[in-house]
Amino acid sequence: MRKKISAVIVGIGVTCVSLLSTGGAGAHGYTDAPTSRQQFCANGTVRDCGEIQWEPQSVEGPKGFPASGPADGTLCAGGNSRFAELDDPRGGQWPATDLAAGRPADFRWRLTARHATTDFRYYLTNDRYDPARPLTRAGLDPQPFLTVPYNGRTPDATVTHQGTIPAGRTGKQLVLAVWTVADTGNAFYACSDVRLS
Repeated sequence: MRKKISAVIVGIGVTCVSLLSTGGAGAHGYTDAPTSRQQFCANGTVRDCGEIQWEPQSVEGPKGFPASGPADGTLCAGGNSRFAELDDPRGGQWPATDLAAGRPADFRWRLTARHATTDFRYYLTNDRYDPARPLTRAGLDPQPFLTVPYNGRTPDATVTHQGTIPAGRTGKQLVLAVWTVADTGNAFYACSDVRLS
């Protein structure tokens, strides 16, 4: 009887260690400044969001953007069909954060599971962007307006970067933030609707 109990205890211990190590290995995060679509879904500001309302940190897709990565029209969901609601433009009615073009702004990530990082990149839509249509590469500037290299370091649980929104943009635009993980084939994606003045 004692051998059976010992075997059960050892089995439970191995299972717990396995779960903890697996759970800690995956990187997860989202932007909350400017507020991302997944954050608006998670806090209940936007309804009918599907699974993303419970997993705002899980918008993970293939890295390599813009040369590779998620397909056009699926960028806000990171190419992940589970979170397709993030790619729905909702007729251009996503809530937007007011920012000033040509002025500095803070871009903040909440990392619920940290990971070795290549960099964080921030892209802004261009004059071909239509807020009533899903986001495509053609609707984004090809170069990020802000790149923060990490060279394989692990970021803190909250990361804030300051960058300047390109001048000359007005109206409803979108910031695509990309957190590229160094030691997996994936990156995390977050779309934040903004209103520029």
